[in-house]
Amino acid sequence: MGLRSHGPDPRVSGRRVVLSGNAALGRSETITVRGLKLHLRHWGEGSAGPPVVLCHGFLDVGASWQFVAAHWPGRHLIAPDWRGFGLSDWSGNDNYWFPDYVADLDGIAKHVSPDAPFDLVGHSMGAQAASLFAGARPERVRKLVLMDDLSVPDMEPTLFPDKLTGWLDALEKPRHDKTYDDFEHLAKRVVVYNSKLPADRALAVAKAWGRVNDDGRVELLADPVHRLRGPSLFRVAESMAVWRKVTAPTLFLDAADSFTDKFVGAEDMAERWACFADGRRVIIPDCGHMLHHDQPEAVAEALQDFLVD
Repeated sequence: MGLRSHGPDPRVSGRRVVLSGNAALGRSETITVRGLKLHLRHWGEGSAGPPVVLCHGFLDVGASWQFVAAHWPGRHLIAPDWRGFGLSDWSGNDNYWFPDYVADLDGIAKHVSPDAPFDLVGHSMGAQAASLFAGARPERVRKLVLMDDLSVPDMEPTLFPDKLTGWLDALEKPRHDKTYDDFEHLAKRVVVYNSKLPADRALAVAKAWGRVNDDGRVELLADPVHRLRGPSLFRVAESMAVWRKVTAPTLFLDAADSFTDKFVGAEDMAERWACFADGRRVIIPDCGHMLHHDQPEAVAEALQDFLVD
């Protein structure tokens, strides 16, 4: 397939800022996409090969890829914070519509690799966005990796009335997230949900996920609006139609002990994987859903093996 050159995009502008002296967190950059400032982290700039864009999942941040980056020095890795997460702007609305993530990724792609295909990796929610982008812009993605995703249950239309009413009711309630005494307390909560995570890495995750607010408490770097259950339904047939447009070789990189296995049956998952023209699957042992936290070295090795030129 011929490459479509996108060239400069007037909606995307760049502004470099250094936000941290911690080398493990890479270089920080802020760009403007569709009116919002989106934060990116870079590791391995100047390395050979196409850049690799790493898309985090729900309530995660780009800095969480630091553990994988530490085991993958030979490629230029770019990890954005989605809108409403990390150091990126909040939307300012009462909901986050999923197509906005795909559109933001389109803007990020035009900034980091305007004239050539790049490699795209997504985890969980980030994998869903990456998979849709790869189908909408197949000529832009050289290789695609989807980590522990595609398992969102299909939703019947009959669910919509209750979801709509529930969303309207939720809009009338104040929104705030829980705060923590310090990063050590947040790290303990991280371990509750991810028992396989070592204590030192849990503290690093906590420091990536949180910030100290004006009251001296640690709060999550996430817009509380994300906690709202929006009115939209996930209709798998729509996603499958997009996945059939993906031309990039695709790796399904899954965790051996993920809770997402319970969401969709084996036959349904096989049908979803079959939408991708060139797909293969690798399972990382001894890890849960946050496999890039639990087994970063194994994840980095699997990514390197698949994304080799």
